[in-house]
Amino acid sequence: MQYDRGVAAVTGVRTPPERPRLLDEVRRRLRMKHYSLRTEQAYLYWIRRYIQANGRRHPREMGGAEVERFLSDLARKGRVAPSTQNQALSALLFLYREVLAQEQPWMENVVRAKRAPRLPVVLSRAETTALLRHLCGREALMAGLLYGSGLRLMECPRLRVKDVGLEP
Repeated sequence: MQYDRGVAAVTGVRTPPERPRLLDEVRRRLRMKHYSLRTEQAYLYWIRRYIQANGRRHPREMGGAEVERFLSDLARKGRVAPSTQNQALSALLFLYREVLAQEQPWMENVVRAKRAPRLPVVLSRAETTALLRHLCGREALMAGLLYGSGLRLMECPRLRVKDVGLEP
């Protein structure tokens, strides 16, 4: 076991190294598994809300009943969309499986919310052309790239010159 020599030299007291805080450990695991920054932010948000909703108790002290109550309250009181509820569930499953290394039987029985089927609204070619004609400058360039290349929304602003292949 290593001790901090700087503290021991000044105070004469040896202290064991601090264990990482829970959210710091979640962040470290997410980055180790190469999750996106947006996913990291969302997961940390939902884990914080879960802890606060349960009286700031540590997740090791809680289990399936608390997770189920939290997700049910999201749906009933918070009136969140099924995709939002599923995101919160994914964050909590990541916390328990990856960070706390707990595989509980309730994790397999969690029911995910289902989204109501609906057809996407698609613009006609004429409507798309009219829309693109009303844009100018940077917005026109970005909209054209998104439409013509199939880039995801956040891929477009992060696009760099070196990412574009200009060879014939």
